Amino acid sequence: MTTIKINAITVPAGSGDELAHRFAARAGAVDGADGFEGFELLKPTDDREQWLVITRWRDEASFQAWVSSPGFAEGHRSAAERAGGDAPRPVSTHSEVWNYEIAGGSTPGA
Repeated sequence: MTTIKINAITVPAGSGDELAHRFAARAGAVDGADGFEGFELLKPTDDREQWLVITRWRDEASFQAWVSSPGFAEGHRSAAERAGGDAPRPVSTHSEVWNYEIAGGSTPGA
């Protein structure tokens, strides 16, 4: 059964563009992971400071295999770090992962 992982990232005002830039710089890094089904980065459209990173996985084992993989560690390094430089300053002030599975819904036109 598909498992959903939501990383709720607290990003202070004025830092969101940098967060989006960093995600764009590593777009596709997880696409080849076994069991990976999709990804979205959600930007708040109100006064919230929480951005949401939503990933969908075939099952919990697929997600755990990716988290334990060298690809996970490499995908979370900055371009500067991959080139041998220093890590940039953090954009977020807090992050937590929420775990869900699909319990219902609908598919338009189906």
